[in-house]
Amino acid sequence: MGGTMDGTKQQRRGDTRQRIQDVALGLFAEQGYEKTSLREIAEALDVTKAALYYHFKTKEEILVSIFEDLTQPILDLIDWGRRQPHTLETKQEIVRRYSEVLAGATPLFRFMQENQATVRELRVGETFKNRMIGLREIIVDPEADLVDQVRCVSALFTMHAGMFLLQDLDATPEEKRQAVLDVATDLVTQAHKGA
Repeated sequence: MGGTMDGTKQQRRGDTRQRIQDVALGLFAEQGYEKTSLREIAEALDVTKAALYYHFKTKEEILVSIFEDLTQPILDLIDWGRRQPHTLETKQEIVRRYSEVLAGATPLFRFMQENQATVRELRVGETFKNRMIGLREIIVDPEADLVDQVRCVSALFTMHAGMFLLQDLDATPEEKRQAVLDVATDLVTQAHKGA
């Protein structure tokens, strides 16, 4: 019996952590990381600073945890990709899955885009760069010629750019995501034909 109780408490605690992350990221994005205090985050959550402190000691801890949670799927994707053959199907699947990962982490990418100095300072940028390198390794054939390697890397950039540069285009987010995915898929397909 005791086991189930613990389970729910654990679950609730997990939810609190996520609520803190969501609210903090919203504030960071809205008013900038530097200008947001732990007190404001606590107020927005309607909890005491002590309650917040139980989960995170600093603002930086919150940001790093958001970053790790939202980019974990990238690591999972890299692990998956490393075990696959370098076929066209694999690359198309990597692009498709990455598109989903990005859709799930839109607020984080918006924050990173608008707070580049903070991101660099907190070494979150460094971690992200390493993840991008891991992604590049599974999507690029080292023996492909340079133009085809660039096409594969451009497929990743296309998906990143699609998150920001298409905001004012007249289409639903889902239509835009699909269009960006189509272009990225075309790029890896073309690169593969080249090889």
